[in-house]
Amino acid sequence: MLQEFSYQAPTTLKDLYSLLKKRAGKAVILAGGTDLMVEMHNNWIAPEMLVDIKKIRELGEIKFSRKEGLSIGATVVCTELIKDKNVQKYYPLLADAAHRIGSHQLRNRATIGGNLCTASPCADMGCSLLALGASVELGSADGVRIVALKDYFTGPKKTQIQKHEVLQRIIVPIDMANAEWGMRKLKRIKGHDLALISVAMARTAGVMRVGIGSCAPTPVVTVDLPASASLDKVKEATFKAVSPIDDVRASKEYRLFMTGEYVESVYAELTRGRSRK
Repeated sequence: MLQEFSYQAPTTLKDLYSLLKKRAGKAVILAGGTDLMVEMHNNWIAPEMLVDIKKIRELGEIKFSRKEGLSIGATVVCTELIKDKNVQKYYPLLADAAHRIGSHQLRNRATIGGNLCTASPCADMGCSLLALGASVELGSADGVRIVALKDYFTGPKKTQIQKHEVLQRIIVPIDMANAEWGMRKLKRIKGHDLALISVAMARTAGVMRVGIGSCAPTPVVTVDLPASASLDKVKEATFKAVSPIDDVRASKEYRLFMTGEYVESVYAELTRGRSRK
């Protein structure tokens, strides 16, 4: 990696906003760096400036309130999310999903915000956060806006984030606290690997959603279904949401088949009352 770049590490959001406004399109945000460093090493990108956001205190916080729900700062790493008591108690699906990311060493460095900013179709956190109806908060010198996660992804490695904006936190609504849940991730090998497909389901007294990864250009989610929706209705909504392709890791047909299998198995857990809470 023989690249020249400048480095800035602002300590406040105001300073961060100012930097991004002045260097829009030329500065790249560094959080965990687990994807960014690979991209730079392979010369896929060559930023003029790296803006390290880990010194901004509020971006490293996990907060829970009974009014808003769960707030996950952009620089929270997987291990912190897994160990957080409120996450374990109210949103265990997120702890489970974060534990499926890479190796122990990677989870100590990779951030939840970075996972969403990379916007890979197989992003491990994508399907679980979609199933829980999460939103993201994007900030800039022009103000703050909230975008539903289902609208945030716009294509492979593309999002609604503008060049002068930063994803500063993820919000998981309070009405999904204590949801029944289940998750499956299909990999080529035992151990850590990218998902061939991933399926996460969350159900409360009022709604059921299925989030799916690696089966469309972005992570996708079903329309909101009633909690009492039949298996046929859930599968119908799931297949309507996905659009898998053939690639070097799996065929379209195999992805569709295993998506159906995983939806059936997780739905059976919820129906039999064996789902985890």
